[in-house]
Amino acid sequence: MENQANETDKNECQDQHALRWMRLSDRAFPPEKHFPGDAGFDLKSARMYYLRPKGVQVVSTDLAIRVPAGTYGRIAPRSGLARKQIDVGAGVIDANFTGAVNIVLYNHGEEPLLIRTGDRVAQLICEKIAHPNLVQVDCMNETARGAAGFGSTGEN
Repeated sequence: MENQANETDKNECQDQHALRWMRLSDRAFPPEKHFPGDAGFDLKSARMYYLRPKGVQVVSTDLAIRVPAGTYGRIAPRSGLARKQIDVGAGVIDANFTGAVNIVLYNHGEEPLLIRTGDRVAQLICEKIAHPNLVQVDCMNETARGAAGFGSTGEN
């Protein structure tokens, strides 16, 4: 029976289409979707933090996450926190990353935020990624936009 369990574990680790996660401590919460059709998996804080106004805080999830082949994990803000002017920074999980996932939170507001253990602080969205060949060129083909950058399509 133990041999069968080991085979199951081995197969799950080799499933390239699975979002694999592992608890790094007993304080970790599994990634979860609140509703079946949600785009992202909620990520929760493994500890309590105090986020000062205009401050930044690295929040631990105590999770290791391995995203499916052909994707990367984007750590995105939750709309409820964004409404309070809380934003997420440095939010990419590469497919070959197996370390601890931490969330960088910025408080752009004037009010402090108490983050409790188990609070949903961000969401993980798996997005398809292209891996193009890198080619150095001597010139770029002309386009309608050309080199026009910031504000080139109008102020509004």
